[in-house]
Amino acid sequence: MKHETAGDPMTDLRWTRKTTEKIANELYLLGISVSARTVSRLLKQMDFSLRVNHKKRSNGSSKNRDEQFSQIADLRELFAADCNPIISIDTKKKELVGNFKNPGVAWNQEPEEVNDHDFRSLASGIAIPYGVYDMLANRGTLFVGMSSDTPRFAVESVEKWWRTEGQARYPDSNRLAILADGGGSNGSRCRVWKWGLQNLLCDRHGLTVTVAHYPPGASKWNPIEHRLFSEISKNWAGKPLRSHETVLKLIRGTKTTTGLRVRAHLVRKKYRKGIKVTGHQMDELDLERHHPLPLWNYTLHPRV
Repeated sequence: MKHETAGDPMTDLRWTRKTTEKIANELYLLGISVSARTVSRLLKQMDFSLRVNHKKRSNGSSKNRDEQFSQIADLRELFAADCNPIISIDTKKKELVGNFKNPGVAWNQEPEEVNDHDFRSLASGIAIPYGVYDMLANRGTLFVGMSSDTPRFAVESVEKWWRTEGQARYPDSNRLAILADGGGSNGSRCRVWKWGLQNLLCDRHGLTVTVAHYPPGASKWNPIEHRLFSEISKNWAGKPLRSHETVLKLIRGTKTTTGLRVRAHLVRKKYRKGIKVTGHQMDELDLERHHPLPLWNYTLHPRV
């Protein structure tokens, strides 16, 4: 089930692609005989529920979507078997910092009084939480930026995570797997992202980095969304994010009964948009593209 689960980063809603009949059949192959009705009851105990379809505007689904999900599942199994780190990364929704309404409810003797409009001009700043979720250790780290969500910000966040946590947690590993969305600051087409991984992670730390991107429109399947971001959203629901310190405190206070613990760091550095990487610079990378989906799957090796 862990490879077939998706979720909403803003709520506790989770869902699966498999029907109860298919789950029952797979359990039977493992020697566990249960009915589809029993599977349904167990899913409800795990906070899954039946939901109706909602029609949304769509640009269509990639013909290689299911094949890429299979590639990602294989990668996760391979790295987990060798105890090599697997991280899921993404940028959480940007937040205005100030006396603004935060959706949700919280226990208080009196309601919080906040601004009646969420104008950017009334904010003291913005918070851009870039997350790194360590899937094997069930640990999350957020780097809260104050300027722009750029590829350089994404790469430096991943590098800081490895330098401050990853290499101590996995001292015998020289490989790292990264699961990322198809777009955004760590998108599959972003040259600055790949150039940064080569220089800041592979060359600097001697790491071989394998990246797998989720297909367009499939970001909800990225584990960080429903294993980390949704828990943070629940923890600060109904609490105005009046300062960056409040943002950090609420992120750090996020915990679950399954053992999730979260760290948070404020990043004051200003990141400039519009930085380009040339084709010649890309040719210098030690980039191995994996077939049959080279755009979404690739490995960067340290250059000697």
